[in-house]
Amino acid sequence: MIRSSAALALLPLAAAFLLAPAPAYAAPTPLTEAIEALTVAEESREGYDRSLFPHWVDADRNGCNTRAEVLLEEAVTAPEVGERCRLSGGEWYSYYDDRTFTDARGLDIDHMVPLAEAWDSGASQWSTQRRQAYANDLDEPVALVAVSAASNRSKADKDPAQWLPPAADAHCRYVTEWTTVKTRWGLTVDEVERAALDSVAENCPDAVVETTPAP
Repeated sequence: MIRSSAALALLPLAAAFLLAPAPAYAAPTPLTEAIEALTVAEESREGYDRSLFPHWVDADRNGCNTRAEVLLEEAVTAPEVGERCRLSGGEWYSYYDDRTFTDARGLDIDHMVPLAEAWDSGASQWSTQRRQAYANDLDEPVALVAVSAASNRSKADKDPAQWLPPAADAHCRYVTEWTTVKTRWGLTVDEVERAALDSVAENCPDAVVETTPAP
């Protein structure tokens, strides 16, 4: 499950919601069961600022930051890597909207669970170091995904109750990956979000979650 480097889960949203350590799904676990295991809690955006999640760092100091590492990993056709990790050529598939790109500038790197959503559901209690690890998590392959800039900006900080990929065939994959990240980092879900996840999962009988808790 390791993509390259980096990653360092969660304290409670508030004292009323003390969370147990995130379960380890090193073996495939049905999506419906993984959703059921998520802790339900109210969300709060109070105090959020994107700068509290330092991202696109070069954790392994190889000259390529997190954005570039994801582009290199997810390329359908590998790009050429130039000075200071400048990428040219290559091809990528944006599964959110079923589109192919031959220019990395048309892509955004989406945090599967947006930074603001992570804050709402537990990350407000983390240290800056842990938030940085979350924002640059290359050890969980589904935590960061290269998608069209248009789809990423349409999604913004919405959860699955508010936004799903425009490509209907992508819904099972998307909800599975969302649940994977929330599981890995011990993040909570609110009632409406949980209902949305359950609704999609009903049509995904073969979907499984496989991850381990963030260190």
